[in-house]
Amino acid sequence: MSKSYERLAALNKSHVWHPFTQMKDYNNEDPLIIERGEGVRLYDVQGRAYYDGFSSVWLNVHGHHVPELNQAISNQLELVAHSTLLGMANIPAIELAKRLVDITPHGLNKVFYSDSGATGVEIAIKMAFQYWHNKGHRHKKSFITMGHAYHGDTIGAVSVGAIPLYHDVFRPMLFQSHIIPYPYAYRHEGGAEGAKEATIRALRDLLETKADEIAALIVEPIVQGASGIIVMPDGCLREMAELCRVHDVLLIADEVATGFGRTGEMFACDLENVTPDLMVVGKGLTGGYLPVAATLATDEVYGAFYADYEEQKTFFHGHSYTGNPLGCAVALASLRLFEERNMLEGVRSKAIFTANKLATLKDRPHVGEIRQKGLMIGIELVSDKGTREPYEWGERIGVRTSQKARELGMLTRPLGNVIVFIPPLASTEAELGEMTEILAASIIQVTEG
Repeated sequence: MSKSYERLAALNKSHVWHPFTQMKDYNNEDPLIIERGEGVRLYDVQGRAYYDGFSSVWLNVHGHHVPELNQAISNQLELVAHSTLLGMANIPAIELAKRLVDITPHGLNKVFYSDSGATGVEIAIKMAFQYWHNKGHRHKKSFITMGHAYHGDTIGAVSVGAIPLYHDVFRPMLFQSHIIPYPYAYRHEGGAEGAKEATIRALRDLLETKADEIAALIVEPIVQGASGIIVMPDGCLREMAELCRVHDVLLIADEVATGFGRTGEMFACDLENVTPDLMVVGKGLTGGYLPVAATLATDEVYGAFYADYEEQKTFFHGHSYTGNPLGCAVALASLRLFEERNMLEGVRSKAIFTANKLATLKDRPHVGEIRQKGLMIGIELVSDKGTREPYEWGERIGVRTSQKARELGMLTRPLGNVIVFIPPLASTEAELGEMTEILAASIIQVTEG
């Protein structure tokens, strides 16, 4: 090891507390320290290259070190790096808002900026709550979420989260939410139809008895991410949206992970022609460059806050870097690349290619299910394929498989026993072929070796 690496590794262990990481384990290993990126690869300080097999936590779109995105930031730096949106505006934030309105489901006409998916969710929750408050329905103040949901790590976002490992320790701090099941076909005795019916029935029963006290349902549309890349059966989201509309409950779509082409459409809601009342976007918004998120609202929601000053219906919420011009400028450049490079059509064809490459894993003895929507892929590993018995937590099967993939030249992170494969959308078929080969080899070596 070089002295430079040893110095950085020592400083890292001494001072950096990493997210979602047990530091006692981490500090017993030689840390991976990234120095630069190029295309769909990342390079560590020792010069080793790795495929970015999880898009740097699901957000990279066009790859790393993209000239057009670099130039957009450089151009904006020549003008102004930041200017607040509190009572004033800036050019990139205005232009990006118009662009977002153009590409999101019809009717989402107002854009409120923040800096991460969690803050965007926090805003949506507060907007939904205050919407009913401003309209005089102050009893409508609870929320519906879905089993094993993840919407971020701020207190409000955790209150509508339902992953015990992440959220249970904080329960005394949180407001309580109603929980209905997310349709997990692989783990439901009735398969896809049974799982869908159980979800719809639970939502219908809840709304028929308690809609007058419920402000909103929040959902990860079509694909639930942190629970293990769970894909909804066809039609489920549409039926959920219809039930919310019938019972006068707002629908919040958390498109932080699924948005910007990841599922093969610009947004997952587009797959079933659903327009939510509030939509949260982030991650891929800037192509994976800078922390910008947005919460979009319909005119109906916005109108409940639009009042005379003395009525005190203002939405009193904001962030220091709301509408940051650098972030908005690179987001605009990223969206231009979507059009110029026909990204959505490319994702659809690459998704078919990737599915065919991964099909060879379906008969392996410890591959329970391969779940995919566009270029969001989760491979659930099981100790017994016949009974679908999961591996015990202590076996660290997902961690070990991801470590093997890193040894073979690709980075990813597991979700328990589920191996996540979410490559940059710009990956070529040749690159996807190499990544899937590493993925398959890692799974086979760890589960069968």
